Amino acid sequence: MTFDTSQHNLRMTHFDQHDSFWLFGYGSLIWKADFPFLERKPAWIHGWCRRFWQGSHDHRGTPDAPGRVVTLTRDPDARCDGMAYRIRPEVLTQLDMREKNGYLRELVPVHFDAQQAVEGLIYLATEDNAAFLGEAPLAAMATQIDLARGPSGSNRDYLLNLEQALRELGVVDHHVSALAAFLPG
Repeated sequence: MTFDTSQHNLRMTHFDQHDSFWLFGYGSLIWKADFPFLERKPAWIHGWCRRFWQGSHDHRGTPDAPGRVVTLTRDPDARCDGMAYRIRPEVLTQLDMREKNGYLRELVPVHFDAQQAVEGLIYLATEDNAAFLGEAPLAAMATQIDLARGPSGSNRDYLLNLEQALRELGVVDHHVSALAAFLPG
């Protein structure tokens, strides 16, 4: 089951008249930047936490055996670290296709340090999209992640690559680390 959001996202024209703007990546966008960008630097967003609650039927799983990838959930006290990319508006067409399985564009303040924040963009999969899987016990999520494989590779690699990318940023995300710890050998 998929919810192709690419056409919906094309109607969101907030950044169309900008020369460039910031995109915040909190999942595979941290370690798989397969799109053109002008600048890249570590950043964070406030009030959001990363969770493996979105189904992946098109990249890290299949419609019959979906994988789990990250989305964001609101938490007023949370800080989600990731990578920000300064991109041109025309790059959104490529990103909309990459993030089409339930992700919608949303505007958020992106922070680079304690004093500086800029308006930026995230791709967010909310619980009302058809691919949303939601919360489950960590062991069950880890088993699903361990077994799932799709056109972009294994779901296990997605989780381990994300954990490694966060470690390289000096970030510990307890949800990500706990899931990785549950993976078999």
